[in-house]
Amino acid sequence: MDETTGVAMPQIEQVIGTEQVREAMQTLNDYKGGKGNLENRIIEDERWYMLRHWEYLRGKSGADMEPTSGWLFNVISNKHADAMDNFPQPNIYAREQSDEEAAKTLSDVIPCVLERADFEQTYSDNWWEKLKHGASVYSIVWDKEAENGLGDVAVRMVDPLNIYWEPGISDIQKSRNLFHVGLQDTDLLEQQYPDLRGKLDGQSFTMARYQYDESIDTSEKSVVVDWYYKRKIGTKTVLHYCQFVGDYVIYATENDPARREIGWYDHGQYPFVFDVLYPEKGTPFGFGFVAICKDPQMYIDRLSGNILENTAMATRPRYLVQDNNAINNDDFTDGKKRIIPVSGSLDDLHIRKVDVDPVDGNSISVLQMKIDEMKETSGNRDVTAGSSGSGVTAASAIAALQEAGNKGSRDMIAGAYRAYIKVNYQVLELIRQFYTTARYFRIVSPNDGAVSYREFSNQAIMPQQTGMIGDVITYRKPVFDIKITAQKRSAVAREVENQRATEMYQMGFFNPERAQEAMIALDMMEFEGKDKVLQQVQQGQTLMNLIQQMSAQMQQMTALLGAAVGGGGEQSEASGSGTAPSKDTLGGKTAQAMTANATPYANQIVGAAS
Repeated sequence: MDETTGVAMPQIEQVIGTEQVREAMQTLNDYKGGKGNLENRIIEDERWYMLRHWEYLRGKSGADMEPTSGWLFNVISNKHADAMDNFPQPNIYAREQSDEEAAKTLSDVIPCVLERADFEQTYSDNWWEKLKHGASVYSIVWDKEAENGLGDVAVRMVDPLNIYWEPGISDIQKSRNLFHVGLQDTDLLEQQYPDLRGKLDGQSFTMARYQYDESIDTSEKSVVVDWYYKRKIGTKTVLHYCQFVGDYVIYATENDPARREIGWYDHGQYPFVFDVLYPEKGTPFGFGFVAICKDPQMYIDRLSGNILENTAMATRPRYLVQDNNAINNDDFTDGKKRIIPVSGSLDDLHIRKVDVDPVDGNSISVLQMKIDEMKETSGNRDVTAGSSGSGVTAASAIAALQEAGNKGSRDMIAGAYRAYIKVNYQVLELIRQFYTTARYFRIVSPNDGAVSYREFSNQAIMPQQTGMIGDVITYRKPVFDIKITAQKRSAVAREVENQRATEMYQMGFFNPERAQEAMIALDMMEFEGKDKVLQQVQQGQTLMNLIQQMSAQMQQMTALLGAAVGGGGEQSEASGSGTAPSKDTLGGKTAQAMTANATPYANQIVGAAS
């Protein structure tokens, strides 16, 4: 019954109810059982990363000392630094000429959207997860509360312990269901949803937990489940979403008449992207550097413990003392006493020093061998960290060695860029779906730092009407391609690019008169930004040809005008001398007018040509 009109309202069919939620919870528990080994590995990897691995090794080694060297941590931190040195920048390209302006605008707008969403911090956090555990997970969702309720795109990090997929699949988009779980305060849930008051008496699902240093109480929290699943409606795949806690449905798209046919997001994909380091069969996850390096790290620490224990014994000698000897043991072990009284005689039979053999060279060599093994296995050689071997002192040589040694990092970054393309496609589709109101962005030019302010909405990227087929209106949906470049480059990469530009300048690549040779050479080369350099060389050649044609026409006009105004003598003098006409003559004024608005570069070329 509508309270305002008194008219009976139709009852909305509840497609998702208690029974469906209980079936979903059973599916979630099945998925958790299939993910059990992975969760245990992730929790253990986190302890290795925090240098707490002796909790796993204790009892397996006879060493009393438990040193924790940071070789594994050094590997992870260096790879993370490489990733942040090459922070990605999306570039949007249109597939049709009519969409070029929209593509240029998107290339400026999407980085602004990601900056508002604090994506750089998310990118950094996910790289830590990827390097430690073998994969990181991005969540690309629409945050309706952002921008004071206007809403905006949010890209967040997802803890791998909190997401569950169908066991045995490698592509997350092929999972029949996808669950994301989290803890929320029970009292806040009851305050937001009064129907739940008094019904949340416990956690219906047990989440895996890290071994925290702090004591964390979760008794006053409830598990909230975000359930994503796909349905086929005709030829279209529709993504549906349901949020529930316990047996109670908070929201379900199939219960919402406005969303029942179109689903949650128009792109029809799970709003998650997995960025995998080293892939594994039968899982969308992978393995990381902890799995690769923890074995050499274990032996490095064990050998270091044995060596340190041996050194400690050698530097703090022990003695064999005969019973009923003439020395007071307390006086003997007290290093502050200068005089130790002895009752009776002393000889080697009463007291003898325990000799400790020094650590032999083979043991030191084995320790160094395990350290070198970790460096080689992880690709974290000394040169990549800025050091170099003996005999290499030139900065250019060190830079070349670093660039050659970074191929492993470049491969990892290329994999992250492929995942980043998927993230940006989902960001673009959310902009297409939800940017119905115009928004304003501050665009800073990367070349000169100029600031411009741009208005943008989804009108330019929505499906466009193309015509009629009978009584049916046909539409064309603008489609875009995304390519990724590095927004931030390392000092080594910038040095290499600057050196390349200097060499090109010295070889005359930018001389318009040698543009044909330069274009042939550029076609045989491969480097980032080659298309832009090639375009500028072609523009220089075109401008040179245009200026030469204008110069020839000016000379002809000058000769004709000089003959008409000054008579035959002046014509003969002008044509015979080959000098430029005076600025006071009609030909000189014409030439001055034609070059008045030319650029300094064009004036220089005209002067050289004349």
